[in-house]
Amino acid sequence: MNIALRIKEQAKIRPDKRAVVQGNTSYTFQEFEERSNQMAHYFESIGINRGKRTLLFVKPCLDFSVITFALFKVGAIPVLIDPGMGMKNLLNSIRQVRPHGMISMNVVHWVRRVRRKTFSSVKVSVFLDDLFSNLTKFPKQYHPVQVTSDDPAAILFTSGGTGIPKGVEYTHGILNAQTEILQKVFQLTERDIDLPGFPLFSLFTLAMGMTSVIPDMDPTKPAECDPKKLVQNILTHQITFCAGSPAIWERVGRYCEKHNIQLGSVKYVVMFGAPVRAEIHQLFRKILTTGQTYTPYGATEALPLTLISGKEVLKETAALTDAGHGVCIGDAIPGIEIKIIAVSDIPETTLSEVPRGTSGEIVVSGSVITPSYFDMGEETQKSKIKSMGKLWHRMGDMGYLDSKNRLWFLGRKTHLVPFQNDLLCPIAIEGIFNVHPAVKRSALVRYHEAPGLVIQRHDGSMKMPPEFLKELTELGKKNDKTRLIGDFWLAKTFPVDIRHNIKIDRQKLSAWVTKDSLLWRKNLSRRSHVSFI
Repeated sequence: MNIALRIKEQAKIRPDKRAVVQGNTSYTFQEFEERSNQMAHYFESIGINRGKRTLLFVKPCLDFSVITFALFKVGAIPVLIDPGMGMKNLLNSIRQVRPHGMISMNVVHWVRRVRRKTFSSVKVSVFLDDLFSNLTKFPKQYHPVQVTSDDPAAILFTSGGTGIPKGVEYTHGILNAQTEILQKVFQLTERDIDLPGFPLFSLFTLAMGMTSVIPDMDPTKPAECDPKKLVQNILTHQITFCAGSPAIWERVGRYCEKHNIQLGSVKYVVMFGAPVRAEIHQLFRKILTTGQTYTPYGATEALPLTLISGKEVLKETAALTDAGHGVCIGDAIPGIEIKIIAVSDIPETTLSEVPRGTSGEIVVSGSVITPSYFDMGEETQKSKIKSMGKLWHRMGDMGYLDSKNRLWFLGRKTHLVPFQNDLLCPIAIEGIFNVHPAVKRSALVRYHEAPGLVIQRHDGSMKMPPEFLKELTELGKKNDKTRLIGDFWLAKTFPVDIRHNIKIDRQKLSAWVTKDSLLWRKNLSRRSHVSFI
């Protein structure tokens, strides 16, 4: 089924219900449907139709989702690339995907004029102003083209945080499956109201018949959001469902705590993109009077996969995280299979499973697993395994399954630190040191073939008092693997991913400390002065 048929159905059932809201303006589902129908006619008239890959560079606004669903209706393939990935990666991604069309803000069209080679495949270029001014010429009725579940629907690029950006191929079947799973897992209904900190999430909630309120923030810089504005969005529109980076919701939580604000309408605060510290779950227990925090697990190539509530984290798993067991990310969502295989950097044709409780690489299978990367056969071969009559995706993450069949996350495979015939997993190591009250977060790094730890303090201090170093050393003695940590650095900030502003780039930190930084060692007489990272 064409995913756009869900909007058509919502307009039929609840035509006067608000679909998307921005400030004081909104579209009802009827208006949304009719406007996207007119766009569909316009796109067909200019040659954007079935199978045509079409770049979409539009900021979150009332028409972002309208345009996206219009492209679905004509069978075109919207290509969504995060502009925050950097100009070099952005231009390489455009060249790689070879789009036929482009719908964008004026500034992107100017870039196209300068970078003609990069955009040489683009045959149809649409300015937003031209799109909007031409709509009145076209009928308000349009029936989406028929597709199968395996027909391509969209290409979403990974951020390239741990490698080159890759175009992930989505089908209509996958988008429908994701919508159904999310609706069932969170028991969402048309009465719920969404505030998506990640713009693409609104495509799912709109397909469910929910109202989606565009938040007052720049989605490319979640860590810089204004919590006051987001809290006002929640209170004004009586938001029930919030989703986005932990970087957003930590700022919102701290603001609510400081001003003694409770968010009584919110039933779900869903945080994804990186492990969420237990203290954030604890913070929201005072803010959500009837709601709960949740952490799902997934990736651009496969989501959602698992889910755990803040309540379960605080009651059962937080203490184990502090003891170096990693971060529990919950049970597999119904229909998702998870296995742990031996660590390998080569393409696999079989599942080399490890015993339960043993760490290894996480692989997943189910209806939400994307089949391939666009025109990247080698990368697809590295990431996909066809075994047991199913397609499995290698997450590139380390983890293990516990006795209750819950998945525990240990960090990215590329962030492992080999040392003395062992592989040190960052999340497990860091959890032991993060319990120190002065430590905001830490990062395991590789320093001249040995493990070290970079510390960011809550107070931002770049001083290493002898007692602090001694306390870190004592924490390390509690675990056989952390006994190996002998080198420490302080950093005011950590390099993080561009999409969620929360995943620590440990490879970049390793390069920095190896090249430029001085350190403190356990032997206090050998410690050096501070290194500003």
